[in-house]
Amino acid sequence: MAGASLFALLDDIATILDDVALMTKKAASKTAGVLGDDLALNAQQVSGVVAKRELPVVWSVAKGSFVNKLILVPAALALNKFAPWAVTPLLMIGGAYLCYEGVEKLVNHFFHRSKRTPEEAAKELKEIEAGGVDEKGKIKGAIRTDFVLSAEIIVISLGVVASKPFATQALVLSAIALIMTVGVYGLVACIVKLDDLGLYLSQKQGGLQMMGRGILWAAPFLMKTLSIVGTIAMFLVGGQILVHGIPFVHHWVEHVSEGMGALLGAVVPALLHGVSGILAGAVVLAVLHPIMKLAGKGH
Repeated sequence: MAGASLFALLDDIATILDDVALMTKKAASKTAGVLGDDLALNAQQVSGVVAKRELPVVWSVAKGSFVNKLILVPAALALNKFAPWAVTPLLMIGGAYLCYEGVEKLVNHFFHRSKRTPEEAAKELKEIEAGGVDEKGKIKGAIRTDFVLSAEIIVISLGVVASKPFATQALVLSAIALIMTVGVYGLVACIVKLDDLGLYLSQKQGGLQMMGRGILWAAPFLMKTLSIVGTIAMFLVGGQILVHGIPFVHHWVEHVSEGMGALLGAVVPALLHGVSGILAGAVVLAVLHPIMKLAGKGH
C-alpha cells in the first residue's frame, strides 16, 4: 500500500510538472512582445553609463527586478484570489505611468535640452564615475519601469493559468518571473558590453579583427536605436494596457483592424496603441506638471 501511494504521489507530481511546463510555454509566448519591450527599455536606461560601471549598474537593476518579482508574484496570486476586479485598474495606472514617462522623455529631448560646456560635461562624467546621482537615478528609473512591465507580464501570465489550481498558478508565475529576469538582464549585460568585445576582437588578426571593427562601428548605432525603440515601447505597451482596460475602445480597435490582412492587422492596432499612449501621457503630464511645479515651489 505504501509503495502504491508513493507511485500515485509521483504520478501526481509528474502531471503537475507537465501542466506547469505547458502553461509556462503558453504564458511565455503571450508575453514575448512585452519581454522585447522590457529588453529595449532596460538597455536604454543603462546607456550612457561609463564602461567600468555598466555591469554593476545592470546588476543593481537586476537585483531590483528580482525584488519586484518577489512583490508582484504573491500580490498577483492574492489579487486573483480575493480581488480580481482590482487587477485591470492597477494595470491601467501602470500603463498611464509608462505613457507619462515616454512623453516626459520627448519633452525633455525636444524642448529642455541645453548645450553643456566642456567643463560641465567633465564634471558630469566625474559624478557618474564616482557613482553619483545620475547613476542612482538611472537605476531607480530602470527599476520603476521594470516594475510596471513586470506587472503586465505577470498579469498576462496569470490570465493563462487563472482557471488552474493555486499550486500550478504559483509555479508558472515563479518560472516566468525567473526566466524573464535572468533572460532580459543577461541580454542587457551582453548588449552594453558589445563595445568591449569589439575592442578585444579588433586587437586580433585576420577575420576577427574585421569583426571587432564592425562591432565597434555598429555598437553606438545599436544603443541609439535601443534608446529610440525603448521610448516607442513605452507608448506601445502603456497604450495597449490602457486600450485593453477600456472595453469600447478595445472593441473599436479590433473592429478597425478586421479584414486588413495579416500585416496591416498587426500594424494598425500597434499604431493605435501608440497614439493612445502618446495622448494619455500628454494628458497625465498636463495634469501633473502644475502640481509638481507647485510642490517644487513649496519645497
